[in-house]
Amino acid sequence: MLTSEETTCIIEKALKGLYSDSTPRELYEPINYMISIGGKRLRPKLCLLTYSLFSDKIDKCIINPAIALEIFHGFTLIHDDIMDKADLRRGEPTVYKKWNSNTAILSGDVMCIKSYDLLSSCPSGKLGEIMKLFTKTAAEVCEGQQLDMNFETENSISLQDYLKMIGLKTAVLIACAAKSGAIIANADSKVCEALYDYGYQLGLAFQIQDDLLDTFGESSTFGKTIGGDIANNKKTWLLIECIDRLKATNNKKGLTTLIECMSSHSINPKEKFDKIKSLYISSGTQEAAEKSIVNYFNNAIQIIERLPFNRKQYNALEDFASKLLHRQK
Repeated sequence: MLTSEETTCIIEKALKGLYSDSTPRELYEPINYMISIGGKRLRPKLCLLTYSLFSDKIDKCIINPAIALEIFHGFTLIHDDIMDKADLRRGEPTVYKKWNSNTAILSGDVMCIKSYDLLSSCPSGKLGEIMKLFTKTAAEVCEGQQLDMNFETENSISLQDYLKMIGLKTAVLIACAAKSGAIIANADSKVCEALYDYGYQLGLAFQIQDDLLDTFGESSTFGKTIGGDIANNKKTWLLIECIDRLKATNNKKGLTTLIECMSSHSINPKEKFDKIKSLYISSGTQEAAEKSIVNYFNNAIQIIERLPFNRKQYNALEDFASKLLHRQK
């Protein structure tokens, strides 16, 4: 079974120089830049991990499909940053900021196409199943992004609506990574489905933690501008939960402050951030978010506890989940 260090080494080696000799330079330079600024490599790591639970043969049949997940994820980030008007990604200027929107769109398109090319390296007997899963997942990610944009113009949404959105936008790709590795390793179909559910629960925890870090993290560590969600009135887990809590406790003053901060175009950005952050703390929203993250983490662990894994296999999956739980970026 691969160690975390071995997995990282395999992924970085495969990504290095993926487009180094490709032309035209104006198209591929932004892609190399996006790859070079790093990232957690969460999806390819999980794909390689679940594969290595069942097979020790590490070659392009698993490496390329794992890398495909990272390349596709990079494509979604490039396009998301344009839609969100984000200045920073992983502590560096976003692709559209460093170049321009047209270049970013086209480079992102090439990354999406390349991900399918990389997926085709999987064993021929599994190609149909992998392509079907990936294509379904790719469409769901786009559906989640559209819901996220829809929410920007809606006055209020429920926590259930929000969980559906992040399930599509974030969790399904992580779930796809977990299941894909197992499928390529020829694991039992029930185990593959359980690993999908494990990845999905981790994905929900991951996104809620992202929401939390956007307000309570450190910009130098998080790699993105802190307070971006608040500045853009994004419907996050924190905002929805805070509104629900203020209403439940009949905190009219807090609710009025929150609504005024969100609707005013003249309020100082720092003042807006400080007021809303304060409401997240005083209403218990920050603490509730932390508990929710742990809850989804526990759901993921309970899923793998029911699988016929040996201690080494179980520990590898638990350790992967635990590192996500305690991340600061």
